[in-house]
Amino acid sequence: MTDPLAEVVTLLQPTPTFSKVLSGAGRWRASRTEIGQPFYCVVLDGSLRLSVNGCEPLVLQADDFVLVPEVFGFSVTSMEPPDDDALPQSAPTALPDGTFRFGDPSAAPEAQWLAGLCAFGSPDAALLVSLLPRLVLVRGDRRLATLVKLVRDESRAQRPAREVVLARLLEVLFIEALRSTQTGASPGLIRGLADARLAPAIRQMHESPEKLWTVAELAKAAALSRSSFFDRFSRAVGVAPMEYLLSWRMAIARNLLRRAEVGVATIATRVGYSSASAFSVAFTRHVGMPPTQYAREASGAALREE
Repeated sequence: MTDPLAEVVTLLQPTPTFSKVLSGAGRWRASRTEIGQPFYCVVLDGSLRLSVNGCEPLVLQADDFVLVPEVFGFSVTSMEPPDDDALPQSAPTALPDGTFRFGDPSAAPEAQWLAGLCAFGSPDAALLVSLLPRLVLVRGDRRLATLVKLVRDESRAQRPAREVVLARLLEVLFIEALRSTQTGASPGLIRGLADARLAPAIRQMHESPEKLWTVAELAKAAALSRSSFFDRFSRAVGVAPMEYLLSWRMAIARNLLRRAEVGVATIATRVGYSSASAFSVAFTRHVGMPPTQYAREASGAALREE
């Protein structure tokens, strides 16, 4: 059976860009501004406060894990944050054991955590990220803590096939974190899959994107009336059913065009269009350029990277 979550994460192509073990003692604050990068954090010991993308702070404790597929800024503080005027943020102190300390470098740490940033290799990352929750919080899951430690250890070593292993570890980490999220997730693919009625319809869209689906057929798969299915899907996933299906078809099409293994007519059939011309019109409207031009530009970009 097709696994929509695994498909999305695999297409994202996550790769690590930054990973550090940090600690804090006393009253301290750390903040960072990123340009939409994926961020993850696992608390190894103690407690801290984390605020992501300007939201209310979360209190995190040992073995709590946070994954943010698209972070624009975050702030980490001690449980009793410093006064903004009295104690401005300072750079962390590098310790002899290779970790970094915020606050008092001579005191015993009151919190220790591993934070990492990664990048998505897919040009469709923005589209795929839009299908995921804005923030994933998993509490007390030692499996995730173990996976993060494996990512850290592998990123520090210089063993053969390091990049391949890291890519696979990050895929597993993302899938494990996302599938641990239940109905409390923000609208997106995860909440849709957590809904027993919606999940069969989502899986069928992923399993057979070439089928000429209608809302009525998808509602039947969900054992719901057409209007109930439309409303329930839109609230859970954050977009209407046919909009989700179109986005998924275009993600598949772009992936196939980049690989340059089959022609436009074949791709059109695989993503549910009766002709290459109908597919070209839809692709151009969605992506902003014809599929042949997209394939040429993707091929040129790949050659420049070699």
